[in-house]
Amino acid sequence: MGVTWEKIGQTSTLTNFPDVDSAVNYTSGWNVQGGPTEFLIVRGDITFDADPNPTSDMSNLVQGLRVVVNGEVLFDYRNPMTVSATSVEAGRLGYLLNSIGGRAYDVPGALTKEFYWAIPLGVQLPSSVNRWEIILDWGVANTLSDATSGELSYWIQYNDAVQKQTTIAPSTSFQSTANSVEQVVVRIPQNIPGVVSAILVQNDSQANEFGNQGIRVNALGSFGIEHTFWTFLNGDLSNGIMFSSGAAPQTFATEVKGCTLIPCFGLTGGNITMVVNSSEATTRTYTPIITAAIGKSQKVENVQTQLAPGNTAKSITARTLD
Repeated sequence: MGVTWEKIGQTSTLTNFPDVDSAVNYTSGWNVQGGPTEFLIVRGDITFDADPNPTSDMSNLVQGLRVVVNGEVLFDYRNPMTVSATSVEAGRLGYLLNSIGGRAYDVPGALTKEFYWAIPLGVQLPSSVNRWEIILDWGVANTLSDATSGELSYWIQYNDAVQKQTTIAPSTSFQSTANSVEQVVVRIPQNIPGVVSAILVQNDSQANEFGNQGIRVNALGSFGIEHTFWTFLNGDLSNGIMFSSGAAPQTFATEVKGCTLIPCFGLTGGNITMVVNSSEATTRTYTPIITAAIGKSQKVENVQTQLAPGNTAKSITARTLD
């Protein structure tokens, strides 16, 4: 099989796109063939009568994205902050995807928004029919920006050489007290095989609000690490964040305020204990990124001669070494 792409569904219904008046929930279900599923790719090509998100990329408008296959949750992204269509930061969903071996790119444009999100899954699905449920929650779009036409489509990238299964597990929320150092236990689902490659830490506002002791992951060291130190360790500080600012070409940043990826280098052993120093009273979520090796199927009818190994755990670790 090598690498192949198949479209599994699409919608042109305007009420499934971002809206200026209210948040939008678009839930869809598809029956899909099995195989070595490396990515779910979301492609949008939507025209608005005004720019719905003039200073950030389209992933900034996503309040939540959930992917369920055969009743199993593979990807559960939730933004604890009410999304802002006037944000000047990279979208948090795009930041997550670009940090774990996925991809989130926009074609620069003001009224027509063409965007691509490659969501790493790395799951070997049965050859029989598989049931996909995709729940996409949009936040409120910018003033006067109603959708006038377009299409949102879902694709699957199959790849015999995919090496890692990636699961974005449900997050743990914690209400922090101002000027305090508190223990946070990040719950790791016991029914998901693999190791914790990273934890996405999100604040409920577009501010970091950490004290001088930052975050300590007990299994990784005996000292708290400041927020900017984490951006050095995870590769963000080297202009490691790329996003499209509305109609402008891709631009680079060194952080996404209120959102940080903590590399964990394949921690095992269940729940992860962290010590967090907050400068303000706030609520954060801690989302585990779990990776596991999967069996690869090399078929005799495969005529491609080069493999494209997909390994999200390697991508996360490589960013710490740049």
